[in-house]
Amino acid sequence: MKKHLFFIAFLMVMISYAQNHLTSAQWQEDLKFLQETVHQDYPFLFKKTTAKEFDAAVEKLNSEIPNLQDHEIVVGIARIVSMFKYGHTDISFRQDPFTFSQLPFNLYHFSDGVFIQGTHKDYQNALGAKVIAVESTPIQDALKAIYPVVPVENEQYFKAFGINYLKFPEVLHAQKITSTLKSSIELTLEKDGKTFKQVFKALPKGERVPVTYSLVRQEGDWLEARNQNETPFYLKNLDKIYYDEYLADEKTVYVRHSQIQDDPSEAIPAFYERVFNFIDNNDVEKLVIDVRLNGGGNNYKNKPIITRIIQSEKINKVGKLFVIIGRRTFSACQNLVNEMSNYTNAIFVGEPTAENINFYGDNRTVTLPNSKIPTYLSFAWWQDKPQWENADWLAPHTAVDMSFEQYKTNQDPVLSAALSYSGEGYVLNPMQYMTELFTTGQIEKLKTEAARMVKDPKYKFFDFEEAFNRAGYNVLDNGQINEALFIFQMVADLFPESSNAWDSLAEAYLKAGDKIKALEHYNKVLKMDPNGETGKNASAMIKQINQN
Repeated sequence: MKKHLFFIAFLMVMISYAQNHLTSAQWQEDLKFLQETVHQDYPFLFKKTTAKEFDAAVEKLNSEIPNLQDHEIVVGIARIVSMFKYGHTDISFRQDPFTFSQLPFNLYHFSDGVFIQGTHKDYQNALGAKVIAVESTPIQDALKAIYPVVPVENEQYFKAFGINYLKFPEVLHAQKITSTLKSSIELTLEKDGKTFKQVFKALPKGERVPVTYSLVRQEGDWLEARNQNETPFYLKNLDKIYYDEYLADEKTVYVRHSQIQDDPSEAIPAFYERVFNFIDNNDVEKLVIDVRLNGGGNNYKNKPIITRIIQSEKINKVGKLFVIIGRRTFSACQNLVNEMSNYTNAIFVGEPTAENINFYGDNRTVTLPNSKIPTYLSFAWWQDKPQWENADWLAPHTAVDMSFEQYKTNQDPVLSAALSYSGEGYVLNPMQYMTELFTTGQIEKLKTEAARMVKDPKYKFFDFEEAFNRAGYNVLDNGQINEALFIFQMVADLFPESSNAWDSLAEAYLKAGDKIKALEHYNKVLKMDPNGETGKNASAMIKQINQN
């Protein structure tokens, strides 16, 4: 009887294994299904990668599948989906029986490094420690290793959402940070001037690190590194989607708005109507709307926010309305800040957003037939600005980030920058300012101001090189050769390590008929970038000039 029961139990285990374990052929069928679906129904996603590159990656994974473990195949599929580089286009790691485990910590990339922002109480000693290495891999190399797995829309998206792919042991193995799949991972940490090692054991399959807006909150068995003696405004009342507070000393109304959804206690139109009624009837000089935690929602709910701002003559002025943005500002909230940029006089403070200005969102679920793993493929193109104004992100007018010590001690340098803004000596639109100096003949001041602003950390997210380069080509295309030469020379002087800057200067000299100068600069480009696209172009131009 016992042997019979043992046989039945063994048979049930084997049947379960057979049902959950896919053959190489079945995985290859899933991969082919994904490939065909993309080509047939989502070819518009080939914007940041080409169909040829996509097919090559599919073929490579297809050939490797027989030698890979299931989790390595899942990560391989994630790498392929991530080639589209849209945050809404990704793959689930939470589909049974292929659910990935998680290590019991939460990471945050502060201005001074990657730190353990939160962790389980069993690892209290590691709380607030700076991460030096994952296993034997230095942290920066570990981040580079996981980068291809993340649907990186821009670098801010990776900081906000991608960094915690380091929590998945399966990803660590598939990306060769560990040589085998391990349930315990060793981190090298630094805290209080001491370096030490801490081994973290993965949570049981299906359990997740509890985060709210990408942060662990101190609750139950979970600890966060922030001092609990007070709470900064942006982390108050997180049980509410939005809330407002009057800062009497600054004569400012502060609003934290963290989803584009109606709060159950008060719908968005009613909330902003109340806020602006308070502004109209009280001694208020500024409004700060904080969307640094806002990962999106329903962008059809943005209209009452925008229209109410526009209606307010008291607030819709430069220096009166401030919008705090950051690495979690994404999706429907990207639409919101785009509309604020288009239609209001908002000054943006903080970090760039996690979304491209124009982007693919609103995904459909495509379930792979054998593994049943859901992949999410975007289909809706959102374009709030003209295509020539598209960019990797919406950049702040005033760049401010946060160190770990500031976070730990409940400081908020971003809000402080908004509250202390006076406008004195600050340029909201750098290119408009530079253009005015150029067109009014203030050339020496233009050179001085350009050199100053390029080095000023307040403008660190403004791409001066690209903006000046575009201006140079605008005047070059209009036949203003001397003006173009001046601009391109200024760009090369400001960014002497940029091969593209010298390439543009060479092109302008060629159009000016000065082949000697053109050759001189193309040769410089070739030495700077012998194997890159700019170098290849320079090589072709040198050959063309010499033939003529």
